[in-house]
Amino acid sequence: MNEATHPTQQESVANETAELRVLSLVTNHRARFYLQQVNRLRERGFTVDTVTVPDGTNGSGSRQITDYARFYAAALRASRGEYDIVHANYGLSAPPAVLQWFHPTVVELWGSDLFGTYSLVSRWSARAADEVIVMSEEMAAELDRDCHVIAHGIDLDRFRPEPQSACQADLGWDPEATHVLFPYPPTRDVKNYPRAERIVAAAAQQLDGPLELHTVDGVPHEEMYTYMNAADVLLLTSHREGSPNSIKEAMACNLPVVSVDVGDVADRLTGVSPSAVHTDDSDLTDSLVEIIRAGERSNGRDIISEISLNRQIDRLVEVYRRAVDA
Repeated sequence: MNEATHPTQQESVANETAELRVLSLVTNHRARFYLQQVNRLRERGFTVDTVTVPDGTNGSGSRQITDYARFYAAALRASRGEYDIVHANYGLSAPPAVLQWFHPTVVELWGSDLFGTYSLVSRWSARAADEVIVMSEEMAAELDRDCHVIAHGIDLDRFRPEPQSACQADLGWDPEATHVLFPYPPTRDVKNYPRAERIVAAAAQQLDGPLELHTVDGVPHEEMYTYMNAADVLLLTSHREGSPNSIKEAMACNLPVVSVDVGDVADRLTGVSPSAVHTDDSDLTDSLVEIIRAGERSNGRDIISEISLNRQIDRLVEVYRRAVDA
């Protein structure tokens, strides 16, 4: 090889830092943590093209097997493009990623895809991927292969403590009441809203004054910090989770949390006071009452500061580089 064909030191550095072209496959392109991830990658100069599952061919928004068939075909066609890597977000988006042979593959599992109805799809895809990202150590233990544990990061500039009275006024909440936030639509079965209702009703019997339970449906993500700061405590009762962003966002706003023991919540809330993690309704109710009576904000922001969105993207890019260089 003559001298002209050898890369210079400057060229080698440029190659190592060059932005990548990413084909991103996803079942829900509107998920707030997904949008944050894509936007931050693009801000860093990465090209990110998204292929997503159609909203549904029957007019109801409910997806059918034919919608996934169309998505898989579109994803396989797109994979022929000039990309450096294919990143499958969520288990049901992963099959076309690992079936294509043009580019290395990263499969990222979010939680319900590994523990829910279609877990076999996620597990098979994870075995076939070049690199796998999961949200928690619990998820990593479920897979018979090496994984990168990278929880979704939090935008600490947006999710920050704000005066509670001002946030309650913005939302029109009664300043004389105590407010419990259930940060999901009540119709999402996996979030188990009926259990939250039972716990709040039981707590109300032990407390003086009105106790209100608030749900969130159709609220833009950029406005969620107002709800976190207006509430007195966040209540999570999900059947299953990976690493729920709502917990981390509450911590960033110093909002106390009462949660079932699911996903990485117990680890995430270690050292956070006041907050509590339990498995049965009576303990959840007692902790909810205790936290409300104390009337204090938590120290969550001090503990969550290491889980920034920028740090998540740093680690994601490291996984991309590892897959590309393998």
